[in-house]
Amino acid sequence: MSIKEKIAKFRETIKFWLKETGRILRLTRKPKRSEFDEVARITGLGTVLLGLVGFIIFFISQLIRMS
Repeated sequence: MSIKEKIAKFRETIKFWLKETGRILRLTRKPKRSEFDEVARITGLGTVLLGLVGFIIFFISQLIRMS
């Protein structure tokens, strides 16, 4: 594959990506307040749960080191 062919393929890939990105952006909309609240609540809960799991693992590792 020559350099010109690689450049042409790269241009086609970029054109396809831009076309698909534009299509997706035309379909998007601003979320309703209730949708935003639900996503924020779920994200916050996930963050708290991951932090809790991390703390529990840290606490257990400290207990093991002390014994």
